[in-house]
Amino acid sequence: GLSRSMTDAVSTSCIAPGSTVLSIQSHTVTGYCGNRCAVFPLQLLGLEVNAINSVQFSNHGAYPTVKGQRLDGKDLTDLADGLEANGLLWHDYLLTGYIGTASMLETIAALVKRLRGLNSNLQYVCDPVLGDKGRLYLPQELVPLYREVILPLADTITPNAYEAELLSGVAVRSEEDAVKACEALHGLGPSTVVITSLEGGEAGGPVVMMASTRVSQEDGLPQRFKLELPRLDIPDFAGPGDLMTALLLGWSHRKPGRLQEAVVAAAASLQAVLQATTAAAGPTAFQTDRSSEVLKQRELRLVSCQDSIRKPPVSDFNAKPEALP
Repeated sequence: GLSRSMTDAVSTSCIAPGSTVLSIQSHTVTGYCGNRCAVFPLQLLGLEVNAINSVQFSNHGAYPTVKGQRLDGKDLTDLADGLEANGLLWHDYLLTGYIGTASMLETIAALVKRLRGLNSNLQYVCDPVLGDKGRLYLPQELVPLYREVILPLADTITPNAYEAELLSGVAVRSEEDAVKACEALHGLGPSTVVITSLEGGEAGGPVVMMASTRVSQEDGLPQRFKLELPRLDIPDFAGPGDLMTALLLGWSHRKPGRLQEAVVAAAASLQAVLQATTAAAGPTAFQTDRSSEVLKQRELRLVSCQDSIRKPPVSDFNAKPEALP
């Protein structure tokens, strides 16, 4: 058998069992978006993750060809029934990303209520993936479903500026507009709103995130703040929004009552991954050609960046959080 010194080494090298996340998002066999961007980072941050794949596709949708399968509401209910029958449905967190159909959204709403029946402290983190930069990814009829059915159940949401506008009804053209949008979104249910990218500002100026929470914060940290990030010279990648939401969940779990620190940590890791991916892709990073060869080079480098996920390079990262009234 193992010697006592070896068993001691084994036992101390493992951390205590973590809290559990049920993550319902898309899955691709190759590349990184949806659950492929969420499961691994959350595990690195010490959380147990159980994944339900809302779709299983060969690759993400920018490639010339996509093949695969979609889950519908009944499929999701069947999976939840199996978990519950075995006493496995209890979770600390629910995380949802891209959900493409009304039946899945309605089933997720019912699932949130089942999960809260088992754990009244369940935290639901929702990335309301609707579109970006004025373009809807989903049928228009899903927007009111998100607003009226999903948001009242969510604790934290992570819309981009366009999604915040669609859900709040407030045109987001400035930081003042974003504050109004956050207030409107709080009124629909979520206690924490993180707008992950505000458009506008001067060309080449910083990227701005805005966060607002009604949860009391520790050590005088602000309940509303903006974070200016250096604008990186990078192309549009698939998956950064999915990764940011997962990192925010992971760091919010590790830093409860310290949203500003969680957002800074998540943003630092995200920027490190984007910079490393751009460097690794080389000249192909900026090609407008949508061939499979180019897109494969532009997949996020999560595995090689795992140290930056475990230990966000905050000191290398010129982030400027600023409290807002």
